[in-house]
Amino acid sequence: MFKKLLISSKLSWNQLKVFPSQSQTLVLKRTYSKKEKQRKSYPRRIFSGIQPTGIVHIGNYFGAIQNWIKLQDDGEDVIWSIVDMHAITLPHDPNELRQNILKLTATLLACGIDPDKSILFQQSTVPMHAELSWIFACLATMPKLAHQPQYKEKSEKLKDIPLGLYIYPILQTADILLYKATHVPVGEDQLQHIQLAEHLAQKFNSTYGETFPMPIAIVNKDTGRIKSLRDPTQKMSKSCSDVKSRIDLTDEPDVLLNKVKKAITDFTSEITYEPEVRPGVANLLNIHSMITGKTPEEICKEAEGLDTGKYKLMLADVIIENLNPIRKRIEQYMNEPQYLKEVLQEGARKAELTAITNWLEVRNKVGYGIGTLSINADQLHLHALR
Repeated sequence: MFKKLLISSKLSWNQLKVFPSQSQTLVLKRTYSKKEKQRKSYPRRIFSGIQPTGIVHIGNYFGAIQNWIKLQDDGEDVIWSIVDMHAITLPHDPNELRQNILKLTATLLACGIDPDKSILFQQSTVPMHAELSWIFACLATMPKLAHQPQYKEKSEKLKDIPLGLYIYPILQTADILLYKATHVPVGEDQLQHIQLAEHLAQKFNSTYGETFPMPIAIVNKDTGRIKSLRDPTQKMSKSCSDVKSRIDLTDEPDVLLNKVKKAITDFTSEITYEPEVRPGVANLLNIHSMITGKTPEEICKEAEGLDTGKYKLMLADVIIENLNPIRKRIEQYMNEPQYLKEVLQEGARKAELTAITNWLEVRNKVGYGIGTLSINADQLHLHALR
């Protein structure tokens, strides 16, 4: 699928490189014209967001969160957002959303996101996301949005299509460019959205003057590698109605054991790694590999002599041993809701310090000026000292 996306976007495998210290991560490189090379250089900053919908599962953990932690621990300038505005593009329960925001915050902290090393905040608490989104909406075209893959996929299932579902890639662009992020960790299904962000940054720059960097996608090769336990031809998903299709980070040990035991495999007893022929067994081996760091082939040697039933018990023990500490830390954080709120409030304050400077620059360039803003230069200076 990744190769198809590259072909459709006129990119090649030669335009990919390994991100520094990220052996499982690829960065889409751009080919710059002579004029572009003369443009302003921007300090490297990494931004990504995650929706507070459903419960975080191991696919999310290995495909995104684990990479976030490594980038953070490598000393990168990183901003992580709980994108609650994106979470309401489809019908939702407000009470459930409020709880999910806290639960996702607890989960990120339990996994290893450190608010002292990263900026972690709730998207809607920085209103400039929506304000910048409107400016980009005035630069975007309807045909460009209609070709976004996720819109086409989700709209096919709906009789009445919410406008938010159509334009949310513009909000995603605003999320990234509000902080002048230069790199964005994404799954391959989000690749075209990053290309839209690049297009809109280019359009703003050519219309109003050099302002934004061209964001570059950091594509984790492990994203989407973990498949559904019930249908190994599909990726593991938070939105799937069958809870047995995924391994959630909050699952109790007995629930984990039951899910692994009922995972779809085949009628061959021997444990072999053949993704094309035996996708169910290959999926279990991939999960085992990503948890332990061993290759699927090494695991097959360890499991020699075991049938699939006994191997599932072996895998369940490995999963329980590694996920149980995370589950317990999530529970501990959920018992401290005030602390979680304080983490998000402090993160929003830090995010706003970066956003306000960029937003004032944008306002001036599009002709708004700053005269009508409630914040003046003295207040901005005090704001930066807080």
